[in-house]
Amino acid sequence: MTLVLFLEQTLNGLQQGVMLFLMAAGLTLVFGIMHMINLAHGSLYMVGAYVAASVTLASGNFALGVLAAMAAAGITGMVVELIAFRRLYDRDHLDQVLATFGVILTFNEATKIIWGPQALFLSTPEILSSTLELIPGAPYPAYRLFIIAIGLIVGLGLRHLILNTRLGMLIRAGATHREMVGAMGVNIDRLFTIVFGIGAMLAGLAGAMAGPMLAIEVGMGEKILILTFVVIIIGGIGSVRGALVGAILVGLVDTYGRAFLPFILRSLMEPSAADSIGAAVSSVAIYLLMAMVLMWRPRGLFQAYGD
Repeated sequence: MTLVLFLEQTLNGLQQGVMLFLMAAGLTLVFGIMHMINLAHGSLYMVGAYVAASVTLASGNFALGVLAAMAAAGITGMVVELIAFRRLYDRDHLDQVLATFGVILTFNEATKIIWGPQALFLSTPEILSSTLELIPGAPYPAYRLFIIAIGLIVGLGLRHLILNTRLGMLIRAGATHREMVGAMGVNIDRLFTIVFGIGAMLAGLAGAMAGPMLAIEVGMGEKILILTFVVIIIGGIGSVRGALVGAILVGLVDTYGRAFLPFILRSLMEPSAADSIGAAVSSVAIYLLMAMVLMWRPRGLFQAYGD
């Protein structure tokens, strides 16, 4: 039973990790090439969740909802980049933080106007509502396995994009030699808009995937944004490979801590004290992980665009 529980929690950690990766990959792309801190990335996650829920409830087709979420988040991201963020690239990081925080407030209020203050709830698609017995005697939700598969496919796709395409070459070059790329005739502004749109689409995909598991509510993007920044710091700012490794590490450490630490402490102290201390320690476990990684490798596990 202990082995089965461990394997189940490992799958839960992987599922949480790939969700974080979908957020972190887009955010690290934006920071890696534009050197911009975008606190409003979580708002695009929220847009994806709301659009996916609305389209799915109206059409009865979850796949259509996911595609609509990615399109809506991508277009929204590119519009915001053109209108607001383009003016921030040459400003210092404090200006970027303050400006993108203002964008968060704008998105939250706009969401209340469009969808209202009440939370939305989305059911798991019928085709993915079953369980699969990957582990004998322990059925596991098919939807969570679907999320893991989607995250890994996206990771492979981003790796191919960055390493084997002309756009990926420009992204890598633009991250380190922006002026030189511009001097060779590449439209840097257009490249930035495309990269921002890709990152926004990934955030929208993450929001759509989270819809059947979480309450879709105003401000939901801020909750996942903190974990996303932890992932990026651990993996290395600007590295997609680092985002994947960091996300899986964070997902596993967070899941293992919440699942097993209280039980381990019960062998050392009273159950009530063990549960209280275990919950407290597990809630900061990922930050302890981040501190240990930074003590070992101050720039994160991987270098930017060392993929």
